[in-house]
Amino acid sequence: MNVLQLNLVLLKKLLILAVVMFAFGYAMIPFYKQICEVAGLNNLLQPDTLAEETQLVDTSRMLTVQLDANTRGLPWEFKPLQSTVQIHPGELVEVMYEIKNNSEREIIGQAIPSYAPLLVSQYIKKLECFCFTKQVLKPNEVKQMPVQFLIEPEFPGDIDSLSISYTFFEIGLSNGAGTN
Repeated sequence: MNVLQLNLVLLKKLLILAVVMFAFGYAMIPFYKQICEVAGLNNLLQPDTLAEETQLVDTSRMLTVQLDANTRGLPWEFKPLQSTVQIHPGELVEVMYEIKNNSEREIIGQAIPSYAPLLVSQYIKKLECFCFTKQVLKPNEVKQMPVQFLIEPEFPGDIDSLSISYTFFEIGLSNGAGTN
């Protein structure tokens, strides 16, 4: 085989590899959605189900929700504006978090939620959350971010307190951002 034939064989192999990689990436979308659904992440309420859900408020029970905020490796201050909230199962609640970038560079972060006890993830429904998207903070910028959620009325009756925690991780440098 001459060099041209070898190059054509290599080109064909690379094209097949590129097509396989694209197909694999495309196939990962439904797989990722299924993992998030099972894990209770990004469980958005649809607008039409929100009206149904809010009509099922269990006023005979009260839950104490403890709110927590953390960062990992970020020069950010991150906190809930209130540390606890009292809610009825099925009641739509909005809480606010505040975040401040204490650095002199723009940083992109993503919040990951966690719950205690772990079974809370099966019963929490979020309408709005900063954890659904990446957050870009400019140097010394301060943002207030809402979280709207409800705990389904079917939440176990023997549990009267739970914890919702968010941890921000840096997910990359923004374009043109340098380190100082």
